[in-house]
This record gives sequence, C-alpha cells and structure tokens, in this order.
Amino acid sequence: MMIRFTMPAGPGESELSEKRSRFLGHLIPVGTEEEAKQFISEMKRKYHDARHNCWCYRIRDGAERFADDGEPQGSAGMPMLEVFRRENVYNFACVVTRYFGGVLLGTGGLSRAYSGAAKEALQAAGTVGCEELAELELVCGYGMLERCQGELEAAGATITEIQYHAEVTVAAKLPEECFDAVCDRIRELSSGRIVPRKRGEQTV
Repeated sequence: MMIRFTMPAGPGESELSEKRSRFLGHLIPVGTEEEAKQFISEMKRKYHDARHNCWCYRIRDGAERFADDGEPQGSAGMPMLEVFRRENVYNFACVVTRYFGGVLLGTGGLSRAYSGAAKEALQAAGTVGCEELAELELVCGYGMLERCQGELEAAGATITEIQYHAEVTVAAKLPEECFDAVCDRIRELSSGRIVPRKRGEQTV
C-alpha cells in the first residue's frame, strides 16, 4: 500500500505540568470539519473552568484551523498544528486545556508546553497509514473479461464483485493514481467499446 497520509489510530490523551500550570491534551480522529468543531465544543463545555482551551484541526482535502483562545498570538494553536504537519497527520481534532498555575511562561514556554501536550496526545493515540482508492466499474463481453481482469490486477486493483448477465459487470478498487492509466489501457484494448467509470472514492 502506498501511504498518502496518516491519521490518528484512535483517541489520545496527555497531561504535563509547567511551572504549576497543567496542560491537558485531547486528540480524536475525525472525518469532517463538523466533527472537529463538535469535539472542540464538547471539550470547552467539559473544561469550562479552565483558563484556556486551545485547539487545532486538519482535514484531508479540507479545512485547517487553529485558535489560541486568549493566549498570546502564535503561542498555542499554531505550535500545536505544527506537530501534526511535521508528521503529515490529517483528519484529527486536538484540544489542549490549560489550568493556569499563577506563573507566566512567556511565549516560548507556552509554545513548548502546548506543542508538547499535543505531541504526547498523538503518541498516545498512535497513527495509521491511509491510501486513497478509486472505485471502478466496467461492463464487458465474456471474451474480454480475462484481459480486463489482467489489466486491473497488474495495476494493483482488487476485484470486489463480478456480475454475469448478458454482459459481465466488474467492480474493483485500485490506487487513485492508477485509475486514469488503467481506464485508458482498457479503452485501448477494446477499441473504445469498454469505458470504465468511477463509482466513488475511498480512504483506507
């Protein structure tokens, strides 16, 4: 499998202390920006008595956001987000809650604490590699079935279904980057009689 990006394997939590301030990190995998926003709202409600609930999220082919929630600009949300950028992690939401301990940390200290809590939460969650697959469907005559199957398998496709009627309908999943080349090859082999189509996409 060709890894395109990584995402958290599950939820992760962390806790660290810095000059009597407590930093609680919470991380979950999400699929949409709406899920990320919902998680952030839940954490803010749960830790409503904390001084700050700083957050970030990053959605594959979607939004990337962060917030310092009252901390000095650039001292919390962005350092947290950079942790995930460095690891090429997407589809997550992370909230780091700070209970103020009475000692000012300065921008550098805050940045280290927030990024450290985010990093430890990611380590606790673990990561999983993801690949983007295209779902392909084609209709061919019985005489072309074996050749079509051969082209699909040569491209690393997994044939998921074959339906035998007057003609044969073949469904398969294959790496997104191979889709166009496979379609072109099958059209060429059949002199344009077989036109594969994309039924959808899937991240695995």
